[in-house]
Amino acid sequence: MAQQVDKMAIAAAFSRAANHYEQFAELQRLTGDMLLARMGSRRADWLLDAGCGTGWYSRIWQSRGSRVMALDLSTSMLQACQQKQSAEHFIEADIEAIPLADKRVDLAWSNLALQWCSDIHQALTELYRVTKPGGCIAFTTLMSGSLIELRQAWHEVDERQPVNTFMTFEEIEQACRHWRSHLQCHPITQYFPDVISAMRSLKGVGATYLHHGRQQQLTTRSQLQQLASVWPKHQDGYPLSWQIISGVIERDE
Repeated sequence: MAQQVDKMAIAAAFSRAANHYEQFAELQRLTGDMLLARMGSRRADWLLDAGCGTGWYSRIWQSRGSRVMALDLSTSMLQACQQKQSAEHFIEADIEAIPLADKRVDLAWSNLALQWCSDIHQALTELYRVTKPGGCIAFTTLMSGSLIELRQAWHEVDERQPVNTFMTFEEIEQACRHWRSHLQCHPITQYFPDVISAMRSLKGVGATYLHHGRQQQLTTRSQLQQLASVWPKHQDGYPLSWQIISGVIERDE
């Protein structure tokens, strides 16, 4: 379940997006709201927001009375989070090596961050470690089948242009096998007025880092026109589909 991941490249991609992240983060809000719904009335005195970004959900949990520790790999994201006073503590660190003591928080929350980890089982192990018995880990991540329109369009235009692939449901289920977990699948489709808007949304939230150490080539105007001609069109616009998994892991003794 491990994959080749350049953490410095991930941090750089998200740092470039920090100033305008919330403008483009519709998907993150859709998935985060789904995860909030799964939490119901559950409360947490201390909460870790792992992969906090600019702190949107850190602020929501603060409004619910939680004392929040915000963690992110990107310096710029964390600075934006701090400028908005989104948490009590700010931690620049990797989810796979969280610099906190065992059993520190009541809820470890991670919205659309685990797909950028080298090893999701290691990341979940760390989130489990820092959570108190009786608490829980709540996460969303991307699953295989995401970005199918982009993948198909690039296949027609330029097969050399890589698109990230993500873990299958079975692989994520296997990563959670040691714990009492409950996983749910959520298909989401966004619609954009044109292909440029769809591509800009990916760049706007920093999701241009490519797994396997490949560098994404610049997309030319000609390529964008070609993509638009082969991208499957819907009456609501140009679709961009995502397969989301939300998971809740109960922290036992």
